[in-house]
Amino acid sequence: MLQDIRKTTQGTAAKVVIGLIVISFALFGIESILLGGGGGAVAEVNGEAVTPMELQQAVDTQRRQLIAMMGDNLDPAMLDDQRISAQALEGIVSRKLLMQSARDMGLTVSEAELGAVIAGMEQFQLDGNFSPEMYKSLLASAGFTPASFKSALRDDLILGQVRAGLAGSDFATPAELALTARVVAEQRDVRYLTLPLAPYLDAVEVSEEDLEAFYRENEASFMTPESVVLDYVELTLDDFREPVEEAAIEEEYRIQLDSYQYQTENRVSHILLQRGSDESEADFAARIATVQDELAAGKSFADVAAERSDDVGSAGNGGDLGFSAGDAFPPEMEEAVAALEVDTVSAPVETDAGTHILMVTERRDSEAPSLAELRPELEAGLQEREARVALLLAVEELRDIAFTADSLRAPAQELGLEVLRTEPMTREQRDGPLAEPSVLRAAFSEDVLELGHNSEVLELGGDRFVAVHVHEHNKPTLEPLDAVREEIARSITRERAREALESAAAEAVAELTTGEQSIEALAARENVEWQVELGAQRDSRVLPPAVLQRAFSLPAPGDDKPVADYVIDASGDARVVQLVRVQAGALASLDAEQQRGLRQRIGSEFGALLQVEHEQGLRAAADISVL
Repeated sequence: MLQDIRKTTQGTAAKVVIGLIVISFALFGIESILLGGGGGAVAEVNGEAVTPMELQQAVDTQRRQLIAMMGDNLDPAMLDDQRISAQALEGIVSRKLLMQSARDMGLTVSEAELGAVIAGMEQFQLDGNFSPEMYKSLLASAGFTPASFKSALRDDLILGQVRAGLAGSDFATPAELALTARVVAEQRDVRYLTLPLAPYLDAVEVSEEDLEAFYRENEASFMTPESVVLDYVELTLDDFREPVEEAAIEEEYRIQLDSYQYQTENRVSHILLQRGSDESEADFAARIATVQDELAAGKSFADVAAERSDDVGSAGNGGDLGFSAGDAFPPEMEEAVAALEVDTVSAPVETDAGTHILMVTERRDSEAPSLAELRPELEAGLQEREARVALLLAVEELRDIAFTADSLRAPAQELGLEVLRTEPMTREQRDGPLAEPSVLRAAFSEDVLELGHNSEVLELGGDRFVAVHVHEHNKPTLEPLDAVREEIARSITRERAREALESAAAEAVAELTTGEQSIEALAARENVEWQVELGAQRDSRVLPPAVLQRAFSLPAPGDDKPVADYVIDASGDARVVQLVRVQAGALASLDAEQQRGLRQRIGSEFGALLQVEHEQGLRAAADISVL
């Protein structure tokens, strides 16, 4: 049936319908369907709307974080919008609740403070100084405008005030400090010895009957993994690289010469004045006049910008905006800049951002490289550009042909490709040309594995596309005994040795508990050393971790009778532990630095709990609706 559906979708009517859908996506964006339209809200928090754009930006941010965090180990399925949109929406709701709470408390951040934070951020600095070019470039790459970044940063700083206020509003009382110190500063006297696993391993003998019995009882553990042998066709960018004609290289060179890289560049500083919502037109005009008067009186442009400019990003750098080749600023600014002489102040220039007073501080002409110098770069760029177009056309053709074909032979013949074949691949395959999560999901899907269809054309990254077809399906089978004999012998040996070791350790604990043997006598009998640690604390680095953990989990000895137990450590050895004495900690026994650290620790823990309770309280009282 599915194959019939595939063939049916190749008809003219179906293609017209699909074409209309594609056009609607292109004109309005898929978000218009997924998010219910570009203008509507996806949720409301106490009447404050969460817009589709706001949600999409949060999804994009989480996607970039996942890519940065996971690197090459990232499963592409993790980047699906639907998988992360719920989490992103939850984060937006929490943020809005906290911001509404902050506004109710009257918290705010001044423009001066905001500008100082931006100017001090290392990622925007070049050689230790704020770089406007880097600022704009990094914001653009992250999907921010200067205005949206400032708004988000202001919210972050305000939320920081909320969290700092909550954390600082709780503290540890003397009674709480004393009680915590009893536990934190507690000291324990510990004796222990180690019973190594190795002798018990050496003592185990495994017979043929043991091997056969274990094999029969655990057949499910010795099944070969399910695997598939795949036929596949591959399209890569390199398949479509062709020589580039000389005329095309020369034309590209002329285009390069006309680009901004080789045009006159102006370094521009500005003083931006923005009219406040409660500022009259006359007062705003007076502010502009004050700036012009100070500049006319000889005051340096940088000083006036630092004092008067409303652009906090550039004000701290004397109003410097960096270089422009005529396309970095709004047209009104670029027109005024082109007409200015160096170190000359412009008349007020109006843009959507506000009123600008401009000065060109430097003008430079870039010398264009020769055709010979640029030839390798131009040729490679043209070659790659044309190859990418040809590749994408071939990919679309492969999608169309492979969708209805019974195997990959026909698509390969029509496109002049070779059908390649893999070695057997399991569901957890980690090496090989097709060891990609997307390929494995497709290969083991019902459509490809069970129904025998070709897969979709899969993009593997690096301009590489493949379609796969299952050539051979190898179901799990029981491996012969001879193939797993050594593995079974190791399992039996280790299991029996561990049982014997634990029995010996339990016997030693019983003897210590009844007083039948001292730890010194046990150590002599087992031909091992024993150790003692007096006054051990919870952060001791002298005791082995397993011993330390077990020693502080044992109950305090009663009637001067030591308490004993054993633990198997990470290496498989048994540690027989005897707890002799417990002395409760005292606040007075801690020095000033330790007491300060304890106080901060308790305050931090209480503050974190308070923050959680605050957010839970806001959410419980909020009117939240997902539309």
